[in-house]
Amino acid sequence: MKAKDKLFSTKSTLNLRGNLVSLDSQKVMGILNTTPDSFYEGSRANGLQEIVDRAGKMLEAGAFILDIGGYSTRPGAEDITEVTELERTVPAIEAINKAFPKAYISIDTFRSEVAKAAVNAGASLVNDVSGGNLDSEMFKTVAKLNVPYILMHMRGTPATMKTHTDYDHLLNDISAELSAKCSVLKGLGVKDIIIDPGFGFAKTIAQNYDILRNLGYFKRLKLPILAGLSRKSMIYKTLDTSAEEALNGTTALNMAALINGASILRVHDVKEAMETIKLYKAYKG
Repeated sequence: MKAKDKLFSTKSTLNLRGNLVSLDSQKVMGILNTTPDSFYEGSRANGLQEIVDRAGKMLEAGAFILDIGGYSTRPGAEDITEVTELERTVPAIEAINKAFPKAYISIDTFRSEVAKAAVNAGASLVNDVSGGNLDSEMFKTVAKLNVPYILMHMRGTPATMKTHTDYDHLLNDISAELSAKCSVLKGLGVKDIIIDPGFGFAKTIAQNYDILRNLGYFKRLKLPILAGLSRKSMIYKTLDTSAEEALNGTTALNMAALINGASILRVHDVKEAMETIKLYKAYKG
């Protein structure tokens, strides 16, 4: 191994429910929303049976993690109470866990109490789009739960993030903000952290592409990188189309993310993402 490779050697394992899982081979996280207003209609699931059925299809297609979300973070989305978020997510997690006890489930939330309830219901990871910004108890809670934490970069709130796109140096600022939070998390005893640069969250379309081109920049944090590009506006606005028509664009950008160092692809379309990983491996030889 070259000296440079050692310098940026990335942590490549996760402890999921006592199982040490390798990320040397790229993984797919399937998005399963229990919200009625997620930006992509195809990701919405209502009723426990529909949720379980979709979970089963994603797992069959190769999903490594199922990401369950009950709070829509799209711009302009309705704010909901913690009780409503719990009602949307906890029964879904319990139902999936019962139907597929070996499945790894992630809770997509910025609320520590929702994270706690979800893990108690069977979730194995916490995926926080706010990176701890919206709940001061989140980091301490994740440490007590002893589960992996997906630390995403965002400024402001889902309602205000579009006004927080001014950076002195885009890549360095994001990296520094993530690094500072990683230090806090590690100090609390959180052992497994995955970083997500937060495509679309407090970034312009041009900034999103700058981050994608330079995804390898974040390897200096020596942590696995998650890329959440699926059907986002950086794709469909660039193509002058819609989220419903953005699958081909998603596949193209997922390949770019893999080439530039992503370990996990967070997607609505698991089969196509798995095929992208297979082709990436063939490309890499």
